[in-house]
Amino acid sequence: MKHTSHLKAELILILVTIIAGLGWIFSKEALVGLPPLFFMGVRFLVAGFVLFLVGQKFFRGLSWQGIRQACYVGVLFGVTMMFWVTGLDQGSNLGVGAFITSLGVVLAPLVARFMFAERPPMSIWVALPFAIVGLGFLALNNGLDFEVAHFYFLGAAVGSALQLNLLSRFSMRMHVLVLTAIQLFAAGAVLLGLSLLFEPLPHSISISVAGWFLASTLIASSLRFLLQTYGMSLTPVSHAAVIMNLEPVWTAIFAVFWFNEIMSAGQVFGCVLIFVAMLVSRWPQIRSILRRTRAA
Repeated sequence: MKHTSHLKAELILILVTIIAGLGWIFSKEALVGLPPLFFMGVRFLVAGFVLFLVGQKFFRGLSWQGIRQACYVGVLFGVTMMFWVTGLDQGSNLGVGAFITSLGVVLAPLVARFMFAERPPMSIWVALPFAIVGLGFLALNNGLDFEVAHFYFLGAAVGSALQLNLLSRFSMRMHVLVLTAIQLFAAGAVLLGLSLLFEPLPHSISISVAGWFLASTLIASSLRFLLQTYGMSLTPVSHAAVIMNLEPVWTAIFAVFWFNEIMSAGQVFGCVLIFVAMLVSRWPQIRSILRRTRAA
């Protein structure tokens, strides 16, 4: 029965990574007719409201300290997504952007070293050269060809690493659905506020752009986080952490089929090295999974 539960959870989480990969496609299409910050701000506010409607019972008895801490993380999430959506809007290759953004997993322990004087595990020091060389291959495509968008994606990776560290530090005793909804509300408010200050509002939105916006909001945000919450409740966090590494792989595959994107051999090799770095950084979790499998 336990094995069946874990299998079900892993299949759900694989579906989550597929939806996350599709989210890059949905968002890129929506940006054709929407300003980046406006798009993300409204998307997150709507998605957060949907999660609130679904999980109202979990919002009872919240402490103000927990809400405040979740809002802090949400504001950082908003800044992170500001970098991400700017990179997405300006970038020419979604697959490359997805792998650069995924470096947040590798950078998180290094950020903890500088912020909290925590010693990173040996697996991070082993993973880091793979990540650096992989990033180099992405940058040195046909000479020094590092797009400005790549710096935005790298900024999103650093922001993601900071966010992971704050989440691990704050002792917020709340349901993960509540935490996600509050973060989405806070991030949405930050992004929409910045949009109203710096972006011209769209005078009209085409039906196709509205459709991509709804797909991004209801499928790539609300449905994704609902499935992710459910899947993670059925399996150890270590399993979930390893499976979630598939997101950039799906993004690259979908970008090839949807936008006819082509990577050079060097870029493909760079993506492979970054994926290896992600797996190596998760080696403690992978090792525990292997031990459980052998014990079973």
